[in-house]
Amino acid sequence: MISLVTEQIQAQRGTEMATSTCVLSSIKCSTNNHPISFNVGNLKTALSSIVKLSVQKLENSTLKIEAGKAIKAASTAMLNTLVDSIFEFVDQPMLPYEKNFAPIGEIGELVKVDYQAGKLPEDFPEGIYIRNGSNPLFGGLKFALSVFGKTDSIWVEGEGMLHALHFTKDAEGNWIFYYKNKYVETETYKMESQRKKPAFLPVTEGDAPAALAGSLFNVLRFGHVNKIMSNTNVFEHGGKHYSISEDYLPQEIDLISLETYNSWNPGGSWSRPFTSHPKKAPGTGELVIVGFKPSKPYCFVGVISVDGKELVHILNLQLDHCSLFHEVGVTKRYNILVDSMFTLSPKRVMKGGQLFKYERGRDARIAVIPRYGDVDSIKWFHIEPCVTYHLINCFEDGDEVVVRGCKANASILPGPDWGEDKFEWFSRGFNFKYVDKNDGHDHNTETEHGMLFTNVREWRLNMKTMEVKERNVTGTKYSMDFPMINADFTGLNHKYGYTQVIDSVASSNSGRTKYGGLAKLCFGEMDGEGNVKMEYHWLPKNNFCTGSTFVSKPKAIEEDDGWIVTFAHDEENDISYVIVVDAKNLGHEPIAKINLPQRVPYGHHGFFFSST
Repeated sequence: MISLVTEQIQAQRGTEMATSTCVLSSIKCSTNNHPISFNVGNLKTALSSIVKLSVQKLENSTLKIEAGKAIKAASTAMLNTLVDSIFEFVDQPMLPYEKNFAPIGEIGELVKVDYQAGKLPEDFPEGIYIRNGSNPLFGGLKFALSVFGKTDSIWVEGEGMLHALHFTKDAEGNWIFYYKNKYVETETYKMESQRKKPAFLPVTEGDAPAALAGSLFNVLRFGHVNKIMSNTNVFEHGGKHYSISEDYLPQEIDLISLETYNSWNPGGSWSRPFTSHPKKAPGTGELVIVGFKPSKPYCFVGVISVDGKELVHILNLQLDHCSLFHEVGVTKRYNILVDSMFTLSPKRVMKGGQLFKYERGRDARIAVIPRYGDVDSIKWFHIEPCVTYHLINCFEDGDEVVVRGCKANASILPGPDWGEDKFEWFSRGFNFKYVDKNDGHDHNTETEHGMLFTNVREWRLNMKTMEVKERNVTGTKYSMDFPMINADFTGLNHKYGYTQVIDSVASSNSGRTKYGGLAKLCFGEMDGEGNVKMEYHWLPKNNFCTGSTFVSKPKAIEEDDGWIVTFAHDEENDISYVIVVDAKNLGHEPIAKINLPQRVPYGHHGFFFSST
C-alpha cells in the first residue's frame, strides 16, 4: 500500500543498493538484548559461487545477458545475506481464545463431505460457495527485530486462502458436497514460499526507521514494498472470477481447482490497486471500481465494460490526501464514496509516525459522483465523524441519495497507537456494556470502553439543497458489521439487509472480532424505540461465523426469497461447518448443517457463485 515509498526507492535503487553494501562493515548493534552480527563468511561463500558462475558464463555466446544475470544474482545474494543477518523474525504471540485465527494447511484434492443435520430444499441452486481470508505462511504473523527497531504485521495481513464448498446434485437429484481450500498464489506468495522461510519484512506498522528500512530492503530484493495479500474478498465479472484485497490488482482464479492465474488489469489501463468491494452498476452491469495509493494522484474511480475487457471511464478525484476506500457504492446514476479520513501517509512515517491513521479531527464526507462524470460534477456532503468500511447499499429516492453502511467511532485498523498493548486496546474496544444508550458510543470515543461498537447508519443526501440527514437505524444492544443484501437489489431501493453480529464478550476476551450470530434488518418497519425492526439467528455458545452471503432463490418473487450461507466454527470441539439459514425465517434453526473435513480459520468475505 505504501506506493510512494516504493516509487522513491525504485527511483534510487542502484544508488541505495551500493549504499546498503557499504553499510555491512558498520553494523554493530543489539535489539532487545539480542546481538545482531553480520556473517562475512556467508557473504564470501555466496559471492564466491556467483563469481565462479559468472566466469563460466563469460565463455558462452550470450556473454552480456548472462553477465547481467550473474550481477543481479550476486546483488540478490548479498542483500539476502544482509537481511538475514540484520533482521530477526519472531512469531506474534497467540492466546488460547485466538486458536481459530491460526493458519491451516492445504487439504489437497476435493474432499466429499455430508450433512451433519437437516437437508437442503430442491430449489436451492447448485454452485460454489467461496470464502477468502488471511492464512499467513510459516505458522502465523510475524514481527521483525533489527538495529532499526521493531515492525509488526497487523491482524488483516497474511496470504489469502480460499475455502470452497461445492453444492451439486447427482443424476438422481441428491445433494453432494465437496470441500477444497487453496492459497491464492500471488507473485509474492511464490517468491516467499520458494525460500521456505519468512522473507518479506513487515512494514505496515512499527518504529519508523525500521518500517522505512524494511520497505527499502523489500523493494530491492522483491520489487514490492509489501506482500500482495489478496485475502479479503472474491467476485465475478465478465464470466471470470477473482480474489481481491485493496493492496493490489485482482487475481483471476479457477472456481473448480482454485488455481491462481494472472493479475487482472482491464485493458492495461489501470495503474493502481482495486477496492475489495467493486460494484456492478444496476441496469448496465458495468463494474465500478476505486483505487488509491499514497502518492499523487491519490485516488481514481473507474468503470469497466460488461465483458471486463476495457476501462470505459476513469476519473481522478484530485484529493489532497490518500484515504483508504474499502468499498464503493452505486446507484442507478451515481458512484458513492465515504471518506472517513482514515488516511495513509508515507510522509508521516518519515517524520516518525505511522502509515495508517484515523484523523477524526478532519471533515468526514460522502462523494456522490455521476457515473461518467468529471471532477467538477462531484458533490461532496459533509457528515458527522465516522469510520465506515462497509456499505449495505445505496439508492436514489426522489431528490435524495440514500447511503446505508456500518459506522463505528474508532478505527479497528490498524489498531492502537504504536507501542500500546494491542490485546488490552481491542479488549477495551469490544467491551460494549458501557456503550451510551443515547448516542451509541462512549463520550471519549477513541480511548474508552465500547469505542469499536458498530451501528448501521443511514445518510440521506439531498442533491438539490445539499442538506444531510443522518441517523443510526439500529440501537445499542448489538454491534454488527460485514453486511450483505440480495445482490439483485444492488443500487436499488431495498427492504432488507443482513449483517453478522459481534459477540462482545468473546471478542473482548480474545481481543479479536468474533461473530456469534446473524441479523436481518427490515427497513421500513420500526420497533418500539424508533429503530428498524430486527430478526436474529444465534449460533450455539462459543460458535462463530465468517464470510456470510445471501443466496437468492432461482425463481424468487420477493426480495428475501433466499438463504444466508456462512462458514462457522465450534471452538469447544474444534470443528468447522457450513450452515444454511432461511432468510425469510432467520430466527429458525438452520435448514442444513454441513460438516467440513478440517478446521477453517476465521476469515473475511464470501460469495456464492451459482451455476443453476
